[in-house]
Amino acid sequence: MTTVVRRAARWNRPLMFLVSVMAVLAVVTVVGILVDPRVLTGAPIWLKPFKFAVSFVLYGATLAWMLSLLPRRSRAVERAAVVIVAVAVVENAVIVGQVIRGQTSHFNDTTPLNTALFAAMGAAIMVLFFAHLVIGIVVLIQRIPDRVAATAVGWGLGLSLLGMLAAVPMALPMQDPGIEGIGGAHSVGVPDGGPGLPLVGWSTTGGDLRIGHFVGLHALQALPILAILLSRFATRLDERTRARLLGVAGVAYGVLTVLLTWQALREQPLLRPDAVTLAAVAALVVATATATGLVLARRRRPELALAA
Repeated sequence: MTTVVRRAARWNRPLMFLVSVMAVLAVVTVVGILVDPRVLTGAPIWLKPFKFAVSFVLYGATLAWMLSLLPRRSRAVERAAVVIVAVAVVENAVIVGQVIRGQTSHFNDTTPLNTALFAAMGAAIMVLFFAHLVIGIVVLIQRIPDRVAATAVGWGLGLSLLGMLAAVPMALPMQDPGIEGIGGAHSVGVPDGGPGLPLVGWSTTGGDLRIGHFVGLHALQALPILAILLSRFATRLDERTRARLLGVAGVAYGVLTVLLTWQALREQPLLRPDAVTLAAVAALVVATATATGLVLARRRRPELALAA
């Protein structure tokens, strides 16, 4: 276990430093949830910083692992990683600071200070987006030797950018709830802070843009996990077939992210889709199953692969 931790610490020092800091913050926020009775927008006031801390732990660790797969060091990647760390620190510092003040960090235009803090967070996330994009471009240029890993990393990085973009509608004028001091919302068709699913808080009475945002962001973990599962349990499949299956999964995952965002914009709760949404999901399932079947039908048999 100690050896694994030491090896992980060398993946990318700035990102692993971020992971350590966010892990400590996650513990602090759990204590806050347990001892601080305050509620903000219908949830324990420390729940948001807890979710952000955990998210950055996963993001930092996964990104650091991906960068360890690169065949050679890249100065652009190292600088982009430092930028991501700085942005994450700023973002979480604002969120925690606002919790201490008893204020919401997002969509808060109640005072000039709150407006400035939310604007700073928005700017910071745009910087993170472009730093993440730089890393994605370098990964594509350098080409990770392991074809399956390269496919998983490429799709994971790209789809997580899509997940970031899925959050953009939250701050657009159409999401202005018409309430003084509030300049956006993650719920669609209902006020923020209403009935929601446990822990995540996604609205159960209206649309919620956080769903597509969440799903897209975590493609960064989902695609590599699928690659690992294929490598471990689908050993009869050749490398090309596994990479193609990951490509099918990546396309399906991207379509699902868009579909969930589209569902939210149509004011539908996740668990109460209408007939049109169900038809779209069914079409996605059929298309994915068909593409998977075609890939498997074209796979190279082990004996042929050895002969080649």
